[in-house]
Amino acid sequence: MEVIKTAIEGVLIIEPRVFKDARGYFFESFSEREFFEKVRPIHFVQDNESMSSYGVMRGLHFQRPPFTQSKLVRCVRGAVLDVAVDIRKGSPTYGQHVAVELTEDNHRQFFVPRGFAHGFSVLSETAVFQYKCDNFYAPEADDGISILDVILGIDWRIPVEKAILSEKDTRHVCLKDFDSPFDINVD
Repeated sequence: MEVIKTAIEGVLIIEPRVFKDARGYFFESFSEREFFEKVRPIHFVQDNESMSSYGVMRGLHFQRPPFTQSKLVRCVRGAVLDVAVDIRKGSPTYGQHVAVELTEDNHRQFFVPRGFAHGFSVLSETAVFQYKCDNFYAPEADDGISILDVILGIDWRIPVEKAILSEKDTRHVCLKDFDSPFDINVD
């Protein structure tokens, strides 16, 4: 696997080695040994999957301490624009984001460490999205910032009038009204 650094330290794009032939393709989607060597030691405890249609936007989600989560995400069918926003107080990149297109064809994965809000928009007719988490889901710690916050400067590549959001995601506050529970040393 190749690890690609982004503009924000710790947020990484991971490209697996894909072996293709007339039958199709094969790749390791996760190797704990290689992840430990090339990214960092981590223990994933929960895998999740969602299916969404074009225009669906999910996020920007995170869990408050002590239930924070790192995520390793990928799109196994279709295409999504995946985004991580730095919400760590005192971080030199606070409020900045990294966006990457994840598709069934590029097989890329995106590592989102603790202290980041995470979200995605569906660019294809449908998309199946999978992610590994290093902490269990805790409903009482579930939180987010507004996915439509213009101050974040995210181009979701979906016209706002075609965006489909959950009721919960429409109630998240904008970054300027957000009191982050994370500091630069979250982990």
